[in-house]
Amino acid sequence: MIVELLETPARQARVESETGHRPWPLPDEPWVMAQTWDNLLFTHWRVPAETIAHHVPQGLEVELYDGSAWLGVTPFVLTGFRLRGAPPVPGLSTFPELNVRTYVTVGEKPGIWFFSLDAASRLAVEGARRAYKLPYHYAHMSAAQRANGVEYSAARADGSDHRFEAAYRPAGEAFTAAADSLEWFLTERYCLYAVDRGRLHRAEIQHPPWRLRTAQAELRTNTMPPFPVEGVPLLHLAHRQDVLIWPLRPVQASR
Repeated sequence: MIVELLETPARQARVESETGHRPWPLPDEPWVMAQTWDNLLFTHWRVPAETIAHHVPQGLEVELYDGSAWLGVTPFVLTGFRLRGAPPVPGLSTFPELNVRTYVTVGEKPGIWFFSLDAASRLAVEGARRAYKLPYHYAHMSAAQRANGVEYSAARADGSDHRFEAAYRPAGEAFTAAADSLEWFLTERYCLYAVDRGRLHRAEIQHPPWRLRTAQAELRTNTMPPFPVEGVPLLHLAHRQDVLIWPLRPVQASR
């Protein structure tokens, strides 16, 4: 544990120099936050574009691939959470998180729109709500590593019926998605969007290319999305991803 805490900041910081895969340059200002995402499961469903459009704010263009919009549910364990210049804090820097997302673009910068984000850390929930204006919720969550994969559960603590339960495991060799493939479209995203006081904002993100594996999953409960999803999801698993995050900034109006 101590070795991991010491090695994590250096490993995360190196991400800043690996930029050849990015669709646009890094921001001029310094990043402010680093995270590592462990055992992340991408579950994706095809969704009609009009369904997604009904749930995103004006100013965001819903991105399509193969004629469809896509909704993703991504459970993982966040580790190595820290602010720039500070180490991860034992007891505060590791917790499960689960995001519900879709894919949008503004001003030729494709990114992520989050319908919701659930985390098992009250501090992280409050901090992200204030600093990034994201719809975070505190949830009772667990992510247990098993010999054949991960047992994951999440139940929002507000008494609502927002829940997720699954068991998942890798089912193939690791690969890097080819440019313009569906896997690239769903994972290689380098900014997020949020709305603050009616104005659209963007936060830049940096990470290496995803190392993905096909996955198998038993989805037992999934009431996290803002609308029901049907059909068999597309599944991918990533063992680890180091991420740097920049401050939230207003999106400049195009001229």
